[in-house]
Amino acid sequence: MKNYKTYSLWRTNRQNFLFILIPFVFFSCTKKNYSSKAAYQFNAADKLPDYSHLYYWAAHPWKKNTSDSIPKPLRATYKKDSSADVFFIYPTTLTSKKDQRWNAPIDDASINAKTDNSTILYQASVFNESCRIFAPRYRQAHIRAFFIPEKESEKYFDTAYEDIRNAFVYYLQHYNGGRPIIIASHSQGTKHAARLLKEFFENRPLQNKLICAYIIGLPVPENYFTTLKPCNDSGATGCVVSWRTFKRGYTESNYVAKENFKAIVVNPLSWTTDTLLVPSSKNYGGVLLKFNKIIPHTVNANIHNNVLWTSKPNIFGKLFITKKNYHIGDINLFYMNIRQNVKTRISAFWRQ
Repeated sequence: MKNYKTYSLWRTNRQNFLFILIPFVFFSCTKKNYSSKAAYQFNAADKLPDYSHLYYWAAHPWKKNTSDSIPKPLRATYKKDSSADVFFIYPTTLTSKKDQRWNAPIDDASINAKTDNSTILYQASVFNESCRIFAPRYRQAHIRAFFIPEKESEKYFDTAYEDIRNAFVYYLQHYNGGRPIIIASHSQGTKHAARLLKEFFENRPLQNKLICAYIIGLPVPENYFTTLKPCNDSGATGCVVSWRTFKRGYTESNYVAKENFKAIVVNPLSWTTDTLLVPSSKNYGGVLLKFNKIIPHTVNANIHNNVLWTSKPNIFGKLFITKKNYHIGDINLFYMNIRQNVKTRISAFWRQ
């Protein structure tokens, strides 16, 4: 996202950006590979994605993929509604310190399998009862791109966005058919999603088709958009939802204190922007390490300045959790609330 200076703030304190080092796991690469091994054995001759082929989609309604997975407790009451689409942009999975590549090859079998069995399974699946899910593979930037000067990292993020943009154009031309859209993302995906919203939706006809943008895990300044506003209740449409999750008490000793803007923060337990503490009884359940287990009343939550504060997650061994950055659980801690809210906003959109 060009000229989006706030993302440079993620480079100021590397210890605070614990994408995979939190001492408990909200989601992980499962031992079970939900897609066949053959699904990853493809080669991009020119190293570029071809979105006419399903290999280049991590999730797509025309192929079996991990976003189709339904937590076991929900299967008996699952009723598929495909009256809307979600375009989901996944977070960084190119994270190995040993990997010296700045952008992920589009046909790297290991990275693609890791993506599918982590974020696509545990995050994108939150939308599968209410939407057709489209999640393009893209040449994501390595996580270390967040920790180098912006003038150096911009080209790596531009490469990633080029793929996202091309995938979205292909989606509009071949799959959308005038259907309403949800834009959803996490972490690096949110960097690209905000840019996509700015280019294709804001002050453009497509804005009228936007149900909601769930762009989570990176700070989005309120003044980044002009006509796209923060959602102010659970049924608002054509608006933006965002948050970053930290343990209550996360204070001014971190990079958030250096942010000189007001970020969009919506509480996923109330779907408002007020600062009242919402009790964990309003948390319908999280999906954490075990995908087929829903943990009720996972956390409570309140907005504090530019972030969302929560209690420690209601999981076994929580006494041993010392870290305060719950970035990796931004979606999973509120899995059932998001799942329900998607239904609510789609219904509100169709009633307009």
